[in-house]
Amino acid sequence: MDQMVKVHRPTLGQRALAEALARGDAALGEGIETIPAAVYTDPERYAAERRAIFDRLPHLLGPSALLPGSNQAIAHDGYGTPLILTRDADGRAHVFANVCRHRGTRLIDSDEVVPAKRIVCPYHAWAYKPDGELAGIPRADCFPGLDKAANGLHEFSCVEAGGLIWWAKDESADFGDALALAPDLDAFGVGGLHLYRRRTHDVAANWKLIIDAFLESYHVQRLHASTIAGFFADGITVADTIGVHQRAAVGRTSYLSEIDRDDWTLLRKAVTYTYQLFPASVVIVSPDYINLLIAMPQSVGRTLVEDIMLIPEPPTNNEAEDHWQRSWELLDEGTFGNEDFQAAALCMRGLSSGQIDRVTLGTLEHGLADFHRKVEAAL
Repeated sequence: MDQMVKVHRPTLGQRALAEALARGDAALGEGIETIPAAVYTDPERYAAERRAIFDRLPHLLGPSALLPGSNQAIAHDGYGTPLILTRDADGRAHVFANVCRHRGTRLIDSDEVVPAKRIVCPYHAWAYKPDGELAGIPRADCFPGLDKAANGLHEFSCVEAGGLIWWAKDESADFGDALALAPDLDAFGVGGLHLYRRRTHDVAANWKLIIDAFLESYHVQRLHASTIAGFFADGITVADTIGVHQRAAVGRTSYLSEIDRDDWTLLRKAVTYTYQLFPASVVIVSPDYINLLIAMPQSVGRTLVEDIMLIPEPPTNNEAEDHWQRSWELLDEGTFGNEDFQAAALCMRGLSSGQIDRVTLGTLEHGLADFHRKVEAAL
Protein backbone atom coordinates (compact mmCIF):
# COMPACT_ATOMS: atom_id res chain seq x y z
CA MET A 1 0.00 0.00 0.00
CA ASP A 2 1.22 3.52 -0.77
CA GLN A 3 2.58 5.49 2.16
CA MET A 4 1.34 8.99 2.97
CA VAL A 5 2.82 11.36 0.43
CA LYS A 6 3.33 14.91 1.69
CA VAL A 7 3.39 17.25 -1.28
CA HIS A 8 2.92 20.99 -0.86
CA ARG A 9 3.10 21.94 -4.52
CA PRO A 10 0.98 20.91 -7.50
CA THR A 11 2.46 19.00 -10.40
CA LEU A 12 3.42 21.02 -13.45
CA GLY A 13 0.27 19.88 -15.23
CA GLN A 14 -2.00 20.78 -12.32
CA ARG A 15 -0.34 24.17 -12.02
CA ALA A 16 -0.71 24.79 -15.76
CA LEU A 17 -4.46 24.21 -15.60
CA ALA A 18 -4.74 26.58 -12.63
CA GLU A 19 -2.85 29.25 -14.59
CA ALA A 20 -5.21 28.81 -17.53
CA LEU A 21 -8.20 29.20 -15.21
CA ALA A 22 -6.70 32.35 -13.68
CA ARG A 23 -6.44 33.82 -17.17
CA GLY A 24 -10.04 32.83 -17.90
CA ASP A 25 -9.01 30.53 -20.75
CA ALA A 26 -12.16 28.43 -20.96
CA ALA A 27 -11.70 25.21 -22.94
CA LEU A 28 -14.09 25.41 -25.86
CA GLY A 29 -14.61 23.19 -28.86
CA GLU A 30 -14.41 24.60 -32.37
CA GLY A 31 -18.05 24.02 -33.19
CA ILE A 32 -21.04 21.70 -33.02
CA GLU A 33 -20.38 17.96 -33.16
CA THR A 34 -22.75 15.01 -33.22
CA ILE A 35 -22.72 11.43 -31.96
CA PRO A 36 -24.99 8.66 -33.26
CA ALA A 37 -27.65 7.81 -30.67
CA ALA A 38 -27.04 4.13 -31.38
CA VAL A 39 -23.70 4.22 -29.55
CA TYR A 40 -25.76 4.24 -26.34
CA THR A 41 -28.59 1.90 -27.31
CA ASP A 42 -27.34 -0.74 -29.78
CA PRO A 43 -26.82 -4.16 -28.10
CA GLU A 44 -24.32 -5.21 -30.76
CA ARG A 45 -22.30 -2.07 -30.18
CA TYR A 46 -22.34 -2.79 -26.44
CA ALA A 47 -21.11 -6.36 -27.05
CA ALA A 48 -18.25 -4.99 -29.14
CA GLU A 49 -17.29 -2.61 -26.30
CA ARG A 50 -17.27 -5.50 -23.85
CA ARG A 51 -14.85 -7.44 -26.07
CA ALA A 52 -12.57 -4.60 -27.14
CA ILE A 53 -12.56 -2.44 -24.02
CA PHE A 54 -13.72 -4.21 -20.88
CA ASP A 55 -12.08 -7.55 -21.69
CA ARG A 56 -8.79 -5.97 -22.74
CA LEU A 57 -7.95 -2.66 -21.06
CA PRO A 58 -6.93 -1.90 -17.44
CA HIS A 59 -9.79 -0.86 -15.15
CA LEU A 60 -9.95 0.73 -11.73
CA LEU A 61 -10.90 -1.61 -8.88
CA GLY A 62 -10.64 0.87 -6.03
CA PRO A 63 -8.31 2.91 -3.85
CA SER A 64 -5.40 1.45 -1.90
CA ALA A 65 -7.43 2.31 1.22
CA LEU A 66 -9.91 -0.43 0.27
CA LEU A 67 -7.41 -2.85 1.84
CA PRO A 68 -5.71 -0.81 4.57
CA GLY A 69 -3.68 -3.67 6.07
CA SER A 70 -1.76 -6.80 5.15
CA ASN A 71 -3.42 -10.23 4.94
CA GLN A 72 -6.80 -8.83 3.91
CA ALA A 73 -9.18 -9.64 1.06
CA ILE A 74 -12.45 -8.49 -0.49
CA ALA A 75 -14.66 -9.95 -3.21
CA HIS A 76 -15.46 -7.88 -6.30
CA ASP A 77 -18.06 -8.85 -8.91
CA GLY A 78 -18.82 -5.55 -10.63
CA TYR A 79 -17.01 -6.27 -13.89
CA GLY A 80 -18.75 -9.59 -14.46
CA THR A 81 -15.76 -11.75 -13.51
CA PRO A 82 -15.74 -13.07 -9.92
CA LEU A 83 -12.65 -11.51 -8.35
CA ILE A 84 -10.82 -11.45 -5.05
CA LEU A 85 -8.65 -8.43 -4.30
CA THR A 86 -6.03 -9.26 -1.65
CA ARG A 87 -3.11 -7.67 0.13
CA ASP A 88 -0.47 -10.22 1.09
CA ALA A 89 1.81 -10.40 4.13
CA ASP A 90 4.29 -8.04 2.45
CA GLY A 91 1.58 -5.47 1.63
CA ARG A 92 1.44 -6.23 -2.09
CA ALA A 93 -1.93 -6.11 -3.85
CA HIS A 94 -3.15 -9.06 -5.95
CA VAL A 95 -6.26 -9.83 -7.99
CA PHE A 96 -7.40 -13.44 -8.30
CA ALA A 97 -10.36 -15.35 -9.66
CA ASN A 98 -12.79 -15.94 -6.79
CA VAL A 99 -12.90 -19.63 -7.69
CA CYS A 100 -11.41 -22.61 -5.84
CA ARG A 101 -9.09 -24.72 -7.99
CA HIS A 102 -10.65 -27.93 -6.59
CA ARG A 103 -14.31 -27.85 -7.61
CA GLY A 104 -14.87 -24.23 -8.61
CA THR A 105 -16.51 -23.06 -5.38
CA ARG A 106 -16.77 -19.34 -4.71
CA LEU A 107 -14.21 -18.65 -1.98
CA ILE A 108 -15.29 -15.28 -0.53
CA ASP A 109 -18.92 -14.19 -0.63
CA SER A 110 -18.75 -10.77 1.00
CA ASP A 111 -18.18 -7.31 -0.43
CA GLU A 112 -16.68 -6.26 2.90
CA VAL A 113 -13.00 -6.64 3.82
CA VAL A 114 -12.21 -9.94 5.56
CA PRO A 115 -9.04 -11.27 7.25
CA ALA A 116 -7.12 -13.35 4.75
CA LYS A 117 -4.04 -14.90 6.30
CA ARG A 118 -5.67 -17.98 4.81
CA ILE A 119 -8.48 -18.00 2.24
CA VAL A 120 -10.35 -21.21 2.95
CA CYS A 121 -12.88 -22.77 0.60
CA PRO A 122 -16.22 -23.22 2.42
CA TYR A 123 -16.87 -26.54 0.65
CA HIS A 124 -13.81 -28.78 1.15
CA ALA A 125 -11.48 -26.37 3.01
CA TRP A 126 -8.74 -26.06 0.46
CA ALA A 127 -6.68 -23.14 1.79
CA TYR A 128 -4.81 -20.42 -0.08
CA LYS A 129 -2.39 -17.72 1.04
CA PRO A 130 -3.22 -14.10 0.15
CA ASP A 131 -0.54 -14.30 -2.54
CA GLY A 132 -2.58 -17.06 -4.19
CA GLU A 133 -0.40 -20.02 -3.24
CA LEU A 134 -2.23 -23.26 -2.40
CA ALA A 135 -1.27 -23.73 1.24
CA GLY A 136 -3.20 -26.80 2.36
CA ILE A 137 -5.49 -29.64 1.29
CA PRO A 138 -7.44 -31.77 3.79
CA ARG A 139 -6.73 -35.46 3.25
CA ALA A 140 -3.93 -34.68 0.82
CA ASP A 141 -3.40 -38.45 0.51
CA CYS A 142 -6.58 -38.53 -1.62
CA PHE A 143 -4.82 -36.44 -4.29
CA PRO A 144 -1.70 -38.47 -5.10
CA GLY A 145 0.73 -36.59 -7.31
CA LEU A 146 -1.13 -33.25 -7.17
CA ASP A 147 1.30 -30.38 -7.76
CA LYS A 148 0.33 -27.73 -5.20
CA ALA A 149 2.60 -25.18 -6.90
CA ALA A 150 0.58 -25.50 -10.10
CA ASN A 151 -2.80 -25.17 -8.37
CA GLY A 152 -2.69 -21.71 -6.84
CA LEU A 153 -5.46 -19.23 -7.51
CA HIS A 154 -5.71 -17.88 -11.05
CA GLU A 155 -4.09 -14.43 -10.93
CA PHE A 156 -4.89 -11.43 -13.11
CA SER A 157 -2.57 -8.56 -13.97
CA CYS A 158 -2.68 -5.88 -11.28
CA VAL A 159 -0.94 -2.55 -10.69
CA GLU A 160 -1.07 -0.32 -7.61
CA ALA A 161 0.10 3.25 -8.20
CA GLY A 162 -0.83 6.70 -6.93
CA GLY A 163 -3.10 5.20 -4.28
CA LEU A 164 -5.26 3.32 -6.81
CA ILE A 165 -5.48 -0.38 -7.68
CA TRP A 166 -5.99 -1.39 -11.31
CA TRP A 167 -6.60 -4.79 -12.89
CA ALA A 168 -6.95 -6.22 -16.39
CA LYS A 169 -8.56 -9.37 -17.71
CA ASP A 170 -6.06 -9.47 -20.57
CA GLU A 171 -2.61 -10.48 -19.34
CA SER A 172 -0.99 -8.39 -22.09
CA ALA A 173 -2.76 -5.16 -21.05
CA ASP A 174 -0.60 -2.03 -20.92
CA PHE A 175 -0.74 -0.19 -17.57
CA GLY A 176 1.52 2.64 -18.75
CA ASP A 177 -1.20 5.31 -18.76
CA ALA A 178 -2.36 4.24 -15.30
CA LEU A 179 1.20 4.63 -14.00
CA ALA A 180 1.45 8.05 -15.66
CA LEU A 181 -1.37 9.30 -13.42
CA ALA A 182 0.56 8.51 -10.24
CA PRO A 183 2.36 11.89 -9.81
CA ASP A 184 -0.94 13.79 -9.94
CA LEU A 185 -2.61 11.42 -7.49
CA ASP A 186 0.42 11.47 -5.21
CA ALA A 187 0.14 15.27 -5.14
CA PHE A 188 -3.27 14.78 -3.49
CA GLY A 189 -1.85 12.13 -1.13
CA VAL A 190 -4.40 9.56 -2.33
CA GLY A 191 -2.30 6.65 -1.05
CA GLY A 192 -2.54 7.91 2.52
CA LEU A 193 -6.27 8.69 2.66
CA HIS A 194 -8.93 6.91 4.71
CA LEU A 195 -11.93 5.21 3.06
CA TYR A 196 -14.89 6.93 4.71
CA ARG A 197 -17.79 5.38 2.86
CA ARG A 198 -18.70 3.45 -0.30
CA ARG A 199 -22.00 2.79 -2.04
CA THR A 200 -23.00 1.14 -5.31
CA HIS A 201 -25.74 2.75 -7.40
CA ASP A 202 -27.71 0.69 -9.91
CA VAL A 203 -28.31 3.11 -12.80
CA ALA A 204 -30.66 2.35 -15.71
CA ALA A 205 -28.35 3.89 -18.32
CA ASN A 206 -25.58 3.02 -20.73
CA TRP A 207 -22.15 3.38 -19.10
CA LYS A 208 -21.07 6.16 -21.48
CA LEU A 209 -24.01 8.37 -20.46
CA ILE A 210 -22.68 8.31 -16.90
CA ILE A 211 -19.16 9.22 -17.96
CA ASP A 212 -20.51 11.97 -20.24
CA ALA A 213 -21.81 13.89 -17.22
CA PHE A 214 -18.28 14.40 -15.90
CA LEU A 215 -16.80 15.59 -19.19
CA GLU A 216 -18.64 18.91 -19.57
CA SER A 217 -19.56 21.87 -17.40
CA TYR A 218 -22.55 22.98 -19.50
CA HIS A 219 -25.01 21.23 -17.18
CA VAL A 220 -23.61 22.40 -13.83
CA GLN A 221 -25.59 25.63 -13.41
CA ARG A 222 -28.77 23.94 -14.61
CA LEU A 223 -28.83 20.36 -13.32
CA HIS A 224 -26.99 21.12 -10.06
CA ALA A 225 -28.76 24.41 -9.27
CA SER A 226 -29.88 23.18 -5.83
CA THR A 227 -26.62 21.47 -4.80
CA ILE A 228 -23.19 22.57 -6.06
CA ALA A 229 -23.82 25.16 -8.80
CA GLY A 230 -22.89 28.05 -6.51
CA PHE A 231 -19.33 26.77 -6.19
CA PHE A 232 -18.56 27.04 -9.91
CA ALA A 233 -18.45 29.63 -12.67
CA ASP A 234 -20.60 28.82 -15.68
CA GLY A 235 -18.51 27.24 -18.42
CA ILE A 236 -15.06 28.15 -17.05
CA THR A 237 -13.29 24.82 -17.45
CA VAL A 238 -9.86 23.88 -18.75
CA ALA A 239 -8.62 20.40 -19.64
CA ASP A 240 -5.76 18.34 -21.00
CA THR A 241 -4.79 14.68 -21.12
CA ILE A 242 -2.48 12.23 -19.37
CA GLY A 243 -2.10 9.42 -21.87
CA VAL A 244 -5.60 8.22 -22.64
CA HIS A 245 -7.01 9.81 -19.48
CA GLN A 246 -8.55 13.30 -19.31
CA ARG A 247 -7.68 15.89 -16.64
CA ALA A 248 -9.95 18.90 -16.16
CA ALA A 249 -10.17 21.81 -13.74
CA VAL A 250 -12.92 24.26 -12.86
CA GLY A 251 -12.54 27.13 -10.42
CA ARG A 252 -13.17 30.68 -9.33
CA THR A 253 -11.12 32.81 -11.73
CA SER A 254 -11.13 36.02 -9.66
CA TYR A 255 -9.97 34.23 -6.49
CA LEU A 256 -7.25 32.37 -8.40
CA SER A 257 -5.78 35.65 -9.60
CA GLU A 258 -5.33 36.79 -5.99
CA ILE A 259 -3.67 33.75 -4.36
CA ASP A 260 -0.22 32.18 -4.46
CA ARG A 261 -0.85 29.40 -6.95
CA ASP A 262 2.11 27.44 -5.58
CA ASP A 263 0.27 27.18 -2.25
CA TRP A 264 -1.37 23.78 -2.69
CA THR A 265 -3.83 24.28 0.17
CA LEU A 266 -5.13 27.57 -1.24
CA LEU A 267 -5.14 26.21 -4.77
CA ARG A 268 -7.24 23.19 -3.80
CA LYS A 269 -9.79 25.52 -2.21
CA ALA A 270 -10.08 27.43 -5.46
CA VAL A 271 -9.90 24.64 -8.06
CA THR A 272 -11.82 21.39 -8.42
CA TYR A 273 -9.78 18.87 -10.39
CA THR A 274 -11.57 16.04 -12.15
CA TYR A 275 -9.93 13.05 -13.82
CA GLN A 276 -11.73 10.79 -16.28
CA LEU A 277 -9.84 7.51 -16.06
CA PHE A 278 -10.43 5.77 -19.37
CA PRO A 279 -12.58 3.92 -19.93
CA ALA A 280 -15.11 4.21 -17.13
CA SER A 281 -13.96 5.82 -13.89
CA VAL A 282 -13.87 9.37 -12.55
CA VAL A 283 -11.89 11.05 -9.75
CA ILE A 284 -13.40 14.24 -8.30
CA VAL A 285 -11.08 16.20 -5.99
CA SER A 286 -12.79 18.49 -3.48
CA PRO A 287 -10.76 20.78 -1.19
CA ASP A 288 -10.53 18.27 1.66
CA TYR A 289 -11.79 14.94 0.29
CA ILE A 290 -11.91 12.87 -2.89
CA ASN A 291 -14.63 10.83 -4.58
CA LEU A 292 -13.96 7.92 -6.91
CA LEU A 293 -16.76 6.89 -9.24
CA ILE A 294 -16.26 3.49 -10.88
CA ALA A 295 -18.77 2.62 -13.63
CA MET A 296 -19.19 -1.10 -14.32
CA PRO A 297 -21.52 -1.91 -17.26
CA GLN A 298 -23.94 -4.79 -16.77
CA SER A 299 -25.89 -4.50 -20.03
CA VAL A 300 -26.45 -1.97 -22.78
CA GLY A 301 -28.86 -0.04 -20.54
CA ARG A 302 -27.70 -0.82 -17.00
CA THR A 303 -24.57 0.23 -15.13
CA LEU A 304 -23.39 -0.23 -11.57
CA VAL A 305 -21.57 2.86 -10.28
CA GLU A 306 -19.57 2.58 -7.08
CA ASP A 307 -19.02 5.85 -5.24
CA ILE A 308 -16.06 5.82 -2.83
CA MET A 309 -15.28 8.78 -0.58
CA LEU A 310 -11.73 9.25 0.75
CA ILE A 311 -10.92 11.61 3.62
CA PRO A 312 -7.65 12.59 5.34
CA GLU A 313 -8.17 10.49 8.48
CA PRO A 314 -10.90 8.60 10.35
CA PRO A 315 -13.34 10.93 12.18
CA THR A 316 -12.32 11.27 15.83
CA ASN A 317 -15.38 13.09 17.20
CA ASN A 318 -19.02 13.85 16.46
CA GLU A 319 -18.19 17.20 14.87
CA ALA A 320 -15.85 15.57 12.35
CA GLU A 321 -18.35 12.79 11.63
CA ASP A 322 -21.10 15.34 11.03
CA HIS A 323 -18.86 17.26 8.61
CA TRP A 324 -18.02 14.21 6.53
CA GLN A 325 -21.59 12.89 6.64
CA ARG A 326 -22.91 16.17 5.22
CA SER A 327 -20.26 16.10 2.48
CA TRP A 328 -21.18 12.51 1.64
CA GLU A 329 -24.89 13.30 1.46
CA LEU A 330 -24.32 16.39 -0.70
CA LEU A 331 -22.51 14.46 -3.41
CA ASP A 332 -23.54 10.80 -3.19
CA GLU A 333 -27.23 11.31 -2.48
CA GLY A 334 -27.67 14.73 -4.07
CA THR A 335 -25.29 15.69 -6.88
CA PHE A 336 -24.51 12.17 -8.07
CA GLY A 337 -27.48 10.03 -7.14
CA ASN A 338 -30.42 12.42 -7.61
CA GLU A 339 -28.93 14.56 -10.37
CA ASP A 340 -26.13 13.07 -12.51
CA PHE A 341 -27.29 9.45 -12.42
CA GLN A 342 -30.95 10.40 -12.74
CA ALA A 343 -30.13 12.56 -15.77
CA ALA A 344 -28.27 9.62 -17.35
CA ALA A 345 -31.30 7.37 -16.81
CA LEU A 346 -33.62 9.97 -18.35
CA CYS A 347 -31.29 10.27 -21.35
CA MET A 348 -31.34 6.49 -21.75
CA ARG A 349 -35.12 6.44 -21.74
CA GLY A 350 -35.31 9.19 -24.33
CA LEU A 351 -32.65 7.74 -26.63
CA SER A 352 -34.19 4.26 -26.42
CA SER A 353 -37.43 5.66 -27.84
CA GLY A 354 -35.72 6.09 -31.20
CA GLN A 355 -37.04 9.64 -31.61
CA ILE A 356 -33.65 11.14 -32.37
CA ASP A 357 -30.85 9.51 -34.33
CA ARG A 358 -28.00 11.81 -33.25
CA VAL A 359 -26.89 13.58 -30.07
CA THR A 360 -25.80 17.22 -30.56
CA LEU A 361 -22.79 18.61 -28.68
CA GLY A 362 -21.98 22.30 -28.25
CA THR A 363 -18.61 23.96 -27.70
CA LEU A 364 -18.80 23.43 -23.92
CA GLU A 365 -19.19 19.68 -24.51
CA HIS A 366 -16.11 18.94 -26.58
CA GLY A 367 -14.76 16.71 -23.79
CA LEU A 368 -17.52 14.25 -24.63
CA ALA A 369 -16.52 14.24 -28.27
CA ASP A 370 -12.90 13.51 -27.33
CA PHE A 371 -14.01 10.67 -25.05
CA HIS A 372 -16.18 9.08 -27.71
CA ARG A 373 -13.33 9.29 -30.22
CA LYS A 374 -11.19 7.31 -27.77
CA VAL A 375 -13.94 4.70 -27.45
CA GLU A 376 -14.09 4.44 -31.25
CA ALA A 377 -10.32 4.07 -31.42
CA ALA A 378 -10.43 1.27 -28.84
CA LEU A 379 -13.01 -0.54 -30.97
